[in-house]
Amino acid sequence: MSAGSAVDLELVTLTEDLAVITWHTGVETEGEVVYGTHPARLNRTASEGRDTAHHHVELTDLEPGQTYYYQARSRGSAATPTPLHLVSGNAVGTSLHGFGTHAGPYSFTTPQPPPGRHLLSVALCNDLHLGETTAGLVTGVPLLRGISQRLGLGPYPEIMGRALVEEAHRRGAGLLLAAGDISAGGAPRDLAEARRLLDGFGTHGRDYFVVRGNHDRRGRPGLEDGCEDNFLGAFPADGGSGGESGAGPAYFARDLGGLRILGLDTYEKRGSGAGSGGLSEEQLAWFRADLRAHKDQPTVVFGHHPLTVRNSPFPVTSGQRLNRRQARAILDAYAAAPGVFLHHAGHTHRNKRTVLPQARHVTLQEVGAVKEYPGGFCLLRIHTGGYALNYYKASSGPAREWSERSRRVAAGLWPQYALGRSVRDRNSVVVRDLSGITPTVARRPVLRGAT
Repeated sequence: MSAGSAVDLELVTLTEDLAVITWHTGVETEGEVVYGTHPARLNRTASEGRDTAHHHVELTDLEPGQTYYYQARSRGSAATPTPLHLVSGNAVGTSLHGFGTHAGPYSFTTPQPPPGRHLLSVALCNDLHLGETTAGLVTGVPLLRGISQRLGLGPYPEIMGRALVEEAHRRGAGLLLAAGDISAGGAPRDLAEARRLLDGFGTHGRDYFVVRGNHDRRGRPGLEDGCEDNFLGAFPADGGSGGESGAGPAYFARDLGGLRILGLDTYEKRGSGAGSGGLSEEQLAWFRADLRAHKDQPTVVFGHHPLTVRNSPFPVTSGQRLNRRQARAILDAYAAAPGVFLHHAGHTHRNKRTVLPQARHVTLQEVGAVKEYPGGFCLLRIHTGGYALNYYKASSGPAREWSERSRRVAAGLWPQYALGRSVRDRNSVVVRDLSGITPTVARRPVLRGAT
């Protein structure tokens, strides 16, 4: 990239009244987005107000159901999109308008908001990997060496973890669900640091909930202070303060004012962290029984391994998903439980929305990792008449810098996988009756565009 050129343009977030647009320049410079409702009349301007190499501009005065055209600029140079040719994707809009010309203008159409009154916003996140020092290492592929933090800067999992909490607060989340791989390898010190960071959001077991990922695997019993399970020692399923023996299950159910939360332990086995995810037969039986008993109650399920992995430009192995037999059993349980509306998973480190014919009323949402590009979380906004899912990148300066550095994972092909092949993979709206929810968590002040 030549100095001052504007590249990696991405339409990250799109709500009924907000769009977040990011791009990168080789040097610190000004950035602005010009936009309007006609491609020949870009008569509105939004700017950052400071020079930076990592540009992040929010358009906050949008109207629902309106098509807008825009162009991002730095030093008079129009920004060009992140290429997604491996997945036939579109990083910059909801249409192909502007492609085939030099840097647009590109276009997007804002959705209608979920119907009814806003009830609650929930931050969905995963893959913090506290303790990790190199992003993107792939066992057995020597050419993919991974990306490390620049010398003199803080550990990137801590930078991104702090930015997650700050951004979730800023966007009005009253609840946070962390779907596994909280640590890089289940070490007590890394889990303790993760607990400290997440406690910045609120109280564990009340304001935020955590489930295990394969990186949070069980260690050898008795290795650390007599603790049987280091993950449960830091994040006990009963919502305690941690430090207990770590015995017992790491899966749970909570009823939060009519909204039911089911947390799954999708690596409920001993092992190296490799191989497919798996539930014990006891957990699977508990899960089915709970859904039968609350089949009509609005329910969100979250667990680390996705039920399926579709449309990946990279080879898909069994280690990327839940055990096939168990995934089918879960989908069968969803088919008989009309109250379930969302299954949130991590592990794949990408943004991907999937709806399967076995249970069309359930959105299966994979969310990009906190700890590396694109580096953020998905905000679930629940209304009485439906819900929206919107992905946000962490916007602090250090987080933006690391996100840009870590986009070089997988020999620079990582954005073609992790960002999401379309805006809809990271921003969607579903209409359905959720009026039975009466939230018990505190509602935080929110930014315009985040409600």
